[in-house]
Parts: sequence; C-alpha cells; structure tokens
Amino acid sequence: MKHPFPFSAIVGQDDMKTAMVLTAIDPTIGGVLVFGDRGTGKSTAVRALAALLPPITAVQGCPVNSARPADSPDWAEGCTGKMHDIPTPVIDLPLGASEDRVTGALDIEKALTRGEKAFQPGLLAAANRGYLYIDEVNLLEDHIVDLLLDVAQSGENVVEREGLSIRHAARFVLVGSGNPEEGELRPQLLDRFGLSVDVASPPDVESRIEVIKRRDAYETDYEAFMLRWQAEDAALRDRIIIARGALTKLTTPESALRDIAELCLKLGSDGLRGELVLLRAARAFAAFRDDTALTRKHIRAAAPLALRHRLRRDPLDDAGSGSRVARVVEDVLGA
Repeated sequence: MKHPFPFSAIVGQDDMKTAMVLTAIDPTIGGVLVFGDRGTGKSTAVRALAALLPPITAVQGCPVNSARPADSPDWAEGCTGKMHDIPTPVIDLPLGASEDRVTGALDIEKALTRGEKAFQPGLLAAANRGYLYIDEVNLLEDHIVDLLLDVAQSGENVVEREGLSIRHAARFVLVGSGNPEEGELRPQLLDRFGLSVDVASPPDVESRIEVIKRRDAYETDYEAFMLRWQAEDAALRDRIIIARGALTKLTTPESALRDIAELCLKLGSDGLRGELVLLRAARAFAAFRDDTALTRKHIRAAAPLALRHRLRRDPLDDAGSGSRVARVVEDVLGA
C-alpha cells in the first residue's frame, strides 16, 4: 500500500504548507481554509499532513481517542485502560454524509439483534484530538454547517434523540478546501477557520516542470522517491515536536500585543477572534523558527494567514483582501 505523497515534496504553495504546520504546532489556532482552483494540491497537502503528524497517545479501544482512561466516555465499549500510540486522526467528512454519520446515532444492529440501546460513534468522535477534513467545504449542507459550528464552539458533541443522551469530547482542527467558483462559504463557518490561504497553479515553467518530475517519480520510482522525501518529512516532524515544547517558554512582550491590536483595529477585522488567532499563529511561527521571543517579523509572517478572511468587504478595493492586509501590515509594522 502506497503512503501519501510526502508533505515536504510538494512544490511551492508555501503559505498553505506554513498554515498547516502552524496548526500542527498549536491546534488551538483553529484550522485552515484552503481555497483555489482544481489541481493545485489542496487535497494532496491534507493527505500528506496526515502522514507527517506526530502520533498521539490514546486509550486503547477508546472510540474518541481519550488521552487518559478517566476521560473515556461511560458509553464506550472496548476501552482497555491501556495506553498506546496511534497516528494523529485525519478524518474525511464527505459532502453527502448524513447527520447521524457525523454525530453518531443509535446502533441499529445491536438494537435489533440484542435489544440494546447502544451508541454508534460518528465522524466527530473519530476526529477528536485530530483533524476533520472537508473537501468542497463551500458546498456543505446548511444543517451540517450549523452542527459543526455548535461543536467547534463547545468542543463537545451532544446527541439527544432516539432515546439517547450522549456527550463526548470533539476537539479537532478543521481543514476545509474548495473552489471559489463553486460558491462562497457562509460567514459563520468562515470565521471558525483560524487561518485562510489562497492557492494557485505555479506561474512559471520551471516550477511546473518540477511538479511533473516529482509526481512522475512518485508513481514510477516509488521506493527511491519515498526514501528521499520521508527523511525530509521526519526532520520536519521533529521540528514540529520541538516547537510544541518551545511554545510554553516563548516570551510575548507588551509591544507585540499592541502591534497585534493596532493591526486588527486598522484593518477593521470583525470581533476579537482575529487578535487571538494572530497571536497564536505568530507564536507558533516563532517557536517553529526556534526564536525565544515574539517579534514583529513573526507577526508580519502570520498576519496574512490569520486576517485575510476576517475583513469587511470593500467594494472599492479591486486588489482584494490579501493586498489590503499587506498594505496595513507595512503601515503598522514597517516594511
């Protein structure tokens, strides 16, 4: 069985790769929205991220990947109480998935064969402590969007129907991808993504040739190709693990907080989530760079990712939100 295309082998798309690495360092950033044309590597990057992420320690047999035996839900069967390492969950949420499939529902088989009223966990349970990926997220049905908004807000999935009353942890990093030509994302869900990235096809011939070479090598000389790039992925994984530990030791000066607040105020970003996300993303970037204190260079790097999708629309601004963020960053933080 082939492993996914290596994360490090993806050509270009630096903003997308940076955003995904930042959420791997600090999942509280709140996920990544990747919008762009077909064939720009959006799904490839998500699959590659799954293979890149460090494993998590979870209770053996626990359907919600609990970090401690005491956290395993009462309704869960098969929890052994023993701990083991598992790959970080990366769960796909298909567009046509029913609400029962997403949240979980009554286990019909046990109800019919044993007469038991048991809970069958859904995709939200499987994604706990991991990633939930939605391709074509802008085409997601409204009632599923509402459900995800509730769970993203509370970090808990609540199922109250068919005589069931179930609660379980559902904390995950939401990753969505889509093609803007197929429709816009509801503002409420858009705001739940911590970072936003626009991707496009490589604009130069040399980059396109390199994409072709690497994809062809992956398909025709798989063993040698993976040997080359899995080492790069392993090095990146080690950097992510080190950065996670460095976050708690990172110094955040008052001047950095002032810069973040002034930047968001001048951009007119809605609410205060922009400041919080920008702070977390900038700190994760500083930790990834192995720096010990948050500075303007970290804020400058994280600002386009954290704020591009939080701006009020300006019908007179033909350049788009990305250019607006760049102009204000330069004005507030300097070139």
